[in-house]
Amino acid sequence: MRSLAQSTFKFHSEHEADTDKLGTLLSTYLQPGTVFTLDGDLGAGKTRFSQGFARAMGISEHVNSPTFTIIKEYEGAGLPFYHMDMYRISQEEADELGLEDYFYGAGVTLIEWSSLIEDLLPPDRLSITITQEVDQTRVFHLIPHGSPYESWCVQMKENGHLHDGTDN
Repeated sequence: MRSLAQSTFKFHSEHEADTDKLGTLLSTYLQPGTVFTLDGDLGAGKTRFSQGFARAMGISEHVNSPTFTIIKEYEGAGLPFYHMDMYRISQEEADELGLEDYFYGAGVTLIEWSSLIEDLLPPDRLSITITQEVDQTRVFHLIPHGSPYESWCVQMKENGHLHDGTDN
């Protein structure tokens, strides 16, 4: 049984290259059915992270936020990439999209504004929230849900890429 306290890890990004580095690090762990949730204020860097992550997956197409199309599918070098944006739809509308087919399918799913469909998310996922500091530094807060994601975060921490959520 899992404890109520979730582990939290942090990644600091001072430049777009740092944001790309996090996407590259995460891309080394991907497997079919991987789900990342991505939240943060407008302008926090969600789409920028998604673009770097997609490049790390081997996607050469331009990736932009699927705000009006809701879901965009891309073919990566090894796995399909499903990029979602839930900003403009209700949870009821999202429930009709058949999201489970993506979450438990053959690809990798990244959901921007995932907090708007919290009840529909799979139990195993990596939740990422981006906050922007006064000096324009972005802090990525990673909360793993499920043992594979916990293992990935622990490995990245052991390799010096992530810090405990209590560290600055």
